[in-house]
Amino acid sequence: MDQVLLRKSIRIAAEASFSRSGGPGGQNVNKVNTKVTLRLRPDDLAGLTETEMARLRSTLSSRISESGEIVIASSEERSQRTNLERGLSRLEALITVAARLPKLRRPTKPSRAGREQRLKAKHLHGRKKQERQRPGLE
Repeated sequence: MDQVLLRKSIRIAAEASFSRSGGPGGQNVNKVNTKVTLRLRPDDLAGLTETEMARLRSTLSSRISESGEIVIASSEERSQRTNLERGLSRLEALITVAARLPKLRRPTKPSRAGREQRLKAKHLHGRKKQERQRPGLE
């Protein structure tokens, strides 16, 4: 994954639209379009290999709309520019995490000392429970 190329392609390919947002801001909320909605087609991305693109599509299948776009809205701040930057960084983080291939797990077996330690702990736990019983039940 080429992070620099991916970041550039996200900033180029993402279509931003602005609308009025709710929340704090007083009369400013009713006047200024500060909410940012970003739309991005995964096909327009550069910097991802075929396997990473396939992983991205499968991981984000619930986030991709009918028209094949990833949609993210940002309206936390009162500034349009800040909301745009936050939305772009969220979109970048989402794509980076979704495209990352999982680390291969090598199956291992517990060591002999680990097995003995587990059995000793089980034995001690059983003795503790046995000592709670009333005397003379045996």
